[in-house]
Amino acid sequence: MTAPLDIVILGLSLTSSWGNGHATTFRALLRGLAAEGHRVLFLERDVPWYAPHRDLPDPDFCELELYDDPAAMLDRHGKRLARADAVIVGSYVPDGISIIDALHGLNPRLLCFYDIDTPVTLDRLDKGDAEYIAARQVPLFDIYFSFAGGAVLEHLEQERGARRAEALYCSVDADRYEPEDVPQRWDLGYLGTYSPDRQPTLEALLLEPARQLPDRRFVVAGPQYPDSIDWPQNVERIEHLPPARHAEFYNAQGFTLNVTRDAMRRMGWSPSVRLFEAGACATPIISDTWPGLEELLPDGEAIVIAQDTNDVVAALTELDDPTRRSLGDTARRRVLANHTGQARARELAAVLHGVGADRLQRT
Repeated sequence: MTAPLDIVILGLSLTSSWGNGHATTFRALLRGLAAEGHRVLFLERDVPWYAPHRDLPDPDFCELELYDDPAAMLDRHGKRLARADAVIVGSYVPDGISIIDALHGLNPRLLCFYDIDTPVTLDRLDKGDAEYIAARQVPLFDIYFSFAGGAVLEHLEQERGARRAEALYCSVDADRYEPEDVPQRWDLGYLGTYSPDRQPTLEALLLEPARQLPDRRFVVAGPQYPDSIDWPQNVERIEHLPPARHAEFYNAQGFTLNVTRDAMRRMGWSPSVRLFEAGACATPIISDTWPGLEELLPDGEAIVIAQDTNDVVAALTELDDPTRRSLGDTARRRVLANHTGQARARELAAVLHGVGADRLQRT
């Protein structure tokens, strides 16, 4: 365990998992930081679309404040921000560009960015429509933590001007995601908010298999799916599933499906938090493919990589139960060894300690 750190995080959301993957990512990481003895203040913009869906309004593992006015928030916490060991701004924070400029003006000990959407961010920076970070701000951060690893880290440093880029993958709270003895309700399920660029893959890897296997049961959980989607009769819809029900949801599936956004699939090394959640539950995973996936979860050993509908149909109809269970057990071992919130917290703390020490030596 490293020396305790005082960290301030400005993130999209911790209190509500509705329509975003940030909340579950932050929850696992912050629980891990608390378990490691670190202190965290999380600052979250109070926005109307999350207010009715707060499934964690009062976390017991960090300090939390909801704010309305960014300027007033920065003024109120100015001293804390200046003396904290690290200030971390997350992607998609409302008014992120002005907040980053203000934080840089405060000259905190370490100013960091945690991009939970790296491939999407880079794509939006190229198009000039990123609302939460500007291209000119990438070099302002002492550390650019990235949801994606691999070649993107070199790209961030050499092409975007990042001083130091470090992978900080999503993670899972192992105490909340584990195998449960529940009846199997579905042969294949998917958990995720609607995204136009994910929908064609969801069609190919879940909806079309459902049409070809009318005697099997399928489920899609997540909000914002348009009414125009033609759902097969054997696909159950769940509009929103709070994190407290995720583990039971995974455990009730014979397989769970992982679908990756286009930009993340192209860039690779972008594991979704859903991979780690399902893996921790020992639920066998079927996934689309991208560079780096097999290094995390080897195909045929800890995951089934599907190129098309036929691969999914084959997995559902040809893999026997011992093989299916072996896939889930192997995935669970790998996730618990490397991808828990506490493991990720140790990685974060080690980088912060190292960069902080280097900066002190230079001053």
